[in-house]
This record gives sequence, structure tokens and C-alpha cells, in this order.
Amino acid sequence: MDIETIKKMLPGEAIPAFDEYLKNNPDDDEAYLMRGLKHWAAGHRSLAINDYLKAISINPESRATQALEAANSILDFYNKDLYNP
Repeated sequence: MDIETIKKMLPGEAIPAFDEYLKNNPDDDEAYLMRGLKHWAAGHRSLAINDYLKAISINPESRATQALEAANSILDFYNKDLYNP
């Protein structure tokens, strides 16, 4: 199965398909990025970040750097109004 077909799948189907794809294409940084995005959509935050980091280790110019920055920004958000003193 090619990466473009997998991108169109829902996270529950796409993640195992990306797993299989990456067995045969372990140096495809775009596939790690896309699997990370599917993990993020499924609520698997740590798995998504691990995939972004793997994509960046393969290609430091990868779009995964932007995804990682966005993920960190979301995770670092602090709203003091949500806490009672």
C-alpha cells in the first residue's frame, strides 16, 4: 500500500498500515510524520511525539519540526483560571 492511500485513512486503520509500510521503508521521514499525526488525532500524544522525533532524526529539515513545536506548544499551555488556589 502506498503512503498517499494510507494518509486518507482514519487513525485506527492508518496507524497499523503505517507500521507495515515503515517495516519496508524505515528511512521515510514523511511516513513517520504522518503516523505521528494519526497518533495525535487518536490521542496518543507520546507516540506522536516519538514519531516526530524519529522523522527529525532521519531528516532535520522535515516538516515534523513544525509538528513537534505545535505539540509542545499545546502541551505547555497553562491556564491559571482552571486552577483553584
